[in-house]
Amino acid sequence: MNQRESAARKGQRAALRAASAVWQGSVGRWAQREFAVLATLALAAAAVWVFAELADDVLEGETHAFDEWVLLALRSAGDRSDPLGPSWLEELMRDITALGSTGILTFVTLAVAGFLALDRKSHAALFLMVAVGGGMLLSTGLKMGFDRPRPDLVPHGAIVYTASFPSGHSMLAAVVYLTLGALLARVQPRRVLKLYLLGLAILLTVAVGMSRIYLGVHWPTDVLAGWTLGAAWALGCWAIALWLQARGRVESDAPVEPPAADAPAEKPRQATPAR
Repeated sequence: MNQRESAARKGQRAALRAASAVWQGSVGRWAQREFAVLATLALAAAAVWVFAELADDVLEGETHAFDEWVLLALRSAGDRSDPLGPSWLEELMRDITALGSTGILTFVTLAVAGFLALDRKSHAALFLMVAVGGGMLLSTGLKMGFDRPRPDLVPHGAIVYTASFPSGHSMLAAVVYLTLGALLARVQPRRVLKLYLLGLAILLTVAVGMSRIYLGVHWPTDVLAGWTLGAAWALGCWAIALWLQARGRVESDAPVEPPAADAPAEKPRQATPAR
């Protein structure tokens, strides 16, 4: 009798442990995913608030002294047409600023979208193009709305066509590179690789914005506004992607295990002839 009760209790404990593991696993994954979405949206909201405060200060002219001081600090004291540093630095800044141009960012976006489509993640590819295209439309609309003139303190080191606020190069670099950096970091198992990819995305975004100031084609507050709004857009799109992936409407960016190859059929054994 005691042996039967002991075996029954062991079976109950094993069943409880198995049920607890399943519950904690499913609930834990759901909680982590929902927390990630909420935290991302909170960061996006904070970035939008910073952009709104910055835009208000720009409209009221409170940032003009700061903008002028930064632009003039990057020029030779006796010649405003001469940026600080050797001539190769100015050429390098033109190369870096091209990384935030519409042509380069469009090419990068289409290349990644094509890769996702070939990887049978057509919904993810479509979502990426919609996210980047929406960011471009938002940048163009804000430029037309604010219609801030370009800096006239120093000669421009690059050809410009549109208004100044916010910086389209800075905003779209944040939209594209931060989104792709987060996408690639998520499928890496090692933390050092995640940090490397995210750090590289941030470095590219910052470098593009700094090049716009150095070349004299943007006020510093234009670049700050582009960074904050671009980060907010990227974070918002990333949160939506996580939400859609959890509901199966967008393919997960996690690597898919290849199907196991079928084991080769065993050759029938031939009977050994009797001697």
